[in-house]
Amino acid sequence: MAADATSPLDQARQDLVRAFEELHRAAGSPGMRKVSTMIAQGDHPAVVSHEGVRSAIKGLTLPRWETVQSIVAALATACVNPPRNPADEVARFLPLWHAAREGEPGGMKSARELALSVGWGTDDGHWTPEALLGMMINPFNAIEIDPSLAVPHEPLVSEDEWVQLGVQLIKEHGAELALRALLRTLKGDYVGAVEGSPFGYQNPDQEVVDAYMAFRYGCDRILQRLATEPNLLQRSISAMHADETMDREDRISMLQAESDPSLMREIMIAAPQSWDDLSEEAHHQIFGYLIKSISPAGRVGLPPEQRFQITWRIPEPPAT
Repeated sequence: MAADATSPLDQARQDLVRAFEELHRAAGSPGMRKVSTMIAQGDHPAVVSHEGVRSAIKGLTLPRWETVQSIVAALATACVNPPRNPADEVARFLPLWHAAREGEPGGMKSARELALSVGWGTDDGHWTPEALLGMMINPFNAIEIDPSLAVPHEPLVSEDEWVQLGVQLIKEHGAELALRALLRTLKGDYVGAVEGSPFGYQNPDQEVVDAYMAFRYGCDRILQRLATEPNLLQRSISAMHADETMDREDRISMLQAESDPSLMREIMIAAPQSWDDLSEEAHHQIFGYLIKSISPAGRVGLPPEQRFQITWRIPEPPAT
């Protein structure tokens, strides 16, 4: 008995051709020149000749993605009974084209493919790699999500901004830390959490978040200046003592801290190399010496250098 000679790559290309033929029929089987004209008249990523349309629909060649996207969107627009959403059709064709190009019908989708696709592909009862990923990454399967996180709320940042912040977090600190922080947050232990206040996103809680972020950013900038400016700490201490505009309670707090000899010894040897070894009290005292004020100057979600404005006791030297 002869073995089935159809390879996964051949099968994937046949699937793509069948999808093209089905969409072409649903659009009323327009001529290839008509499809080419429809593409030229629309807002599509590629200009496709009538021969290019024919080659793609008949499976004579495997076109590049921009060509497939343009043909599919144009045909979907022509579908009337019933109508079809061009974006949905483009999303449906992307994994078909990817499999036909790579010969990996069972491979994992790219991040872009996953963003364009609808659902997880388990309607036929078969588990896809994406569905397995979705099950594994969903914290719901590992923990009981805190009830306060299920309450509708106004987002502070867009989805794209949230993704970019997550990518930066993973780059700087690793994926394990990011995932464990996500799990902790979804269990209800989130920054600014207040019992009965979903997400801690009310104004008082946002002030707490801003204060924490401002302190972290201020410390980072302090380390940069300490590394390049001799005697900056000593000059800032003198400037703080001479500042007649300083809030009375802040001044009392700073002077009381100065009465602790061990704390002051810690502060006077502060340097970028020893910063992590200093106590939290020393960090706050040094912060008060160098920074007169720090406040939000931009909207939530911006990078710290755009989000916060620092007023230094000793102005920064001009850039060279």
